[in-house]
Amino acid sequence: MASAATSPMHVEGDGGPADDEGGLYTVATLIDELKHEDMQLRLNSMNKLAVIAEALGPERTRNELLPFLNESIDDEDEVLLVLAQQLGDFGSYVGGPSHLHVLLPPLEALATVEEPTVREAAIKSLKGLADSMDQGNLAAHFVTMLRRLAQRDWFTSRLSSCYLFAVAYPRVSTATKAEFRGMYGQLCRDDTPMVRRAAASNLGSFAEQVEEDYLKSELMPLFAQLASEDQDSVRLLAVSNAVAFASLLDKDAKEDEILPVVLSLATDKSWRVRYSVADHFPEVATAMGEELTEKELASAFVKLLVDAEAEVRTAAAGQVTAVAKCLPDQLIIEILLPPIEKLVKDPNDHVRGALALVVMGIAPLVGRSATITSFLPLYLLLLKDDNPEVRLNIISTLSALNKVIGIDLLSQSLMPAIVKLAEDNTWRIRLAIIEHIPLLAEQLGVKFFEDSLSELCLGWLSDKIFAVRQAAAKNLKELTETFGEEWARKNIVPRIIELQSNPSYLCRLTALRAVEVVASTGKQGLLEDKLLAIVFKMAEDPVPNVRFNVAKTIQQIHSCGGLEQPELVERARQVLDRLTDDPDVDVRYYSARAVECLEID
Repeated sequence: MASAATSPMHVEGDGGPADDEGGLYTVATLIDELKHEDMQLRLNSMNKLAVIAEALGPERTRNELLPFLNESIDDEDEVLLVLAQQLGDFGSYVGGPSHLHVLLPPLEALATVEEPTVREAAIKSLKGLADSMDQGNLAAHFVTMLRRLAQRDWFTSRLSSCYLFAVAYPRVSTATKAEFRGMYGQLCRDDTPMVRRAAASNLGSFAEQVEEDYLKSELMPLFAQLASEDQDSVRLLAVSNAVAFASLLDKDAKEDEILPVVLSLATDKSWRVRYSVADHFPEVATAMGEELTEKELASAFVKLLVDAEAEVRTAAAGQVTAVAKCLPDQLIIEILLPPIEKLVKDPNDHVRGALALVVMGIAPLVGRSATITSFLPLYLLLLKDDNPEVRLNIISTLSALNKVIGIDLLSQSLMPAIVKLAEDNTWRIRLAIIEHIPLLAEQLGVKFFEDSLSELCLGWLSDKIFAVRQAAAKNLKELTETFGEEWARKNIVPRIIELQSNPSYLCRLTALRAVEVVASTGKQGLLEDKLLAIVFKMAEDPVPNVRFNVAKTIQQIHSCGGLEQPELVERARQVLDRLTDDPDVDVRYYSARAVECLEID
């Protein structure tokens, strides 16, 4: 590359990021920058590679730029990461599919570095190149590179190779396929645990490409071997492999070879392995099929639900509904209900929280009668849980229960608990209830809503937490659309008027927000008779923040078609004209913007 430095190869520029002061950029300049002590300068230069390569053209990129890059692998990880990412998109710059092999040497070197993020980026780029390569180049260059990676002494090279077999296997010769299977077997038995872990991580994707005969005779022994590894970090990966293999094998093979491994992993001495089984259990159950799930796997899942380790119980609790979907109704009651009853009272908050987030989903599976008799008491316990996150999680799934038991029973059994939660000291709990108010209002009807929730719902407009006030104001739109204009006149307008005169300017701002959302319903009569008068009056508020929000509210109302009558537009313009002379600069600014909006339209 010395000649590149001594004979500057100028690249015509257009004044863009790759240009120097003279409007020209050279490979020699790039070399100087990539050798600079300032890492940020080197990083910026590496980001210019695509621009330089495009200007150089394919031939000079192959002959001049890439040789230099091959010698530039000794750099900071941040610079190498950018290089690994950019080379994956360099196909068009080197001349297309027939020349992609020239990109393999630098990526091969990057796939062997110690930094995982750089290796991952290089592997991703190599996979993309393999997919785009023609058959000849794949066999002549990619396969050769893969052999080197898989057989080198340094473990990072062998580790990276594990990710590349699956992408190349379908397109190589029969002899090479046999060689690949042999090499992969060696990687699965590698002396370095990290390599075995990488091999285990990719065994499922490799198995998807291998012919069925070899899958059973050569890869299944590898699966069993990795599942009985000394290292728990390797064993836990057997769970995802079990899913992959089960989806490829027939029923007998699943029962004879996959099932014993899964059952063994579910009772593994390492809680991390049991956690992995619990976390992937729905996928395992689906892949193994209904019969094996009912006969063998359901009881294994129950043991995970009552595991000694809280982390395992948390993972299993979070999957309880997904697993229930794989079981018949009666088995859900017989097998899953007893451990769920224990989990509702579990001493660990995370376990109860994970359960609360999904357990409502069981109601549609077992039906109304079983829900009322068996699960409704459990839901009530979770709604009254001491931990706010548990209560928050169960509240967020109320709609699933309502569809099963109906609004009457919901209101009788759960509404007292819901009303209590609506007054909870934790603002996130109040916020969660608010988000469900429109749905409850629609389902409960106006009378029940007014008796049970109306006062609470409107009271939230004065809440001390901004997010609660905003959510409460937002709900007014849906309540107005649900119950109608007359209901809004009777219930919402008086509360907005109260907020308008509230000593706290924050509540007065909420009044403006409430007017905005109600105006967006298109209830023109309500807007003209009541709401606009409130807004115009608030233009005299002593707090500048309120006054400039008056201008923003008028603009918003106008943009959604609320100022249809010419006299209303004129009245709004008069208010805004006064505000444009306001002593406060922000009030003047937003008022001027609102005036422009009125004049444009």
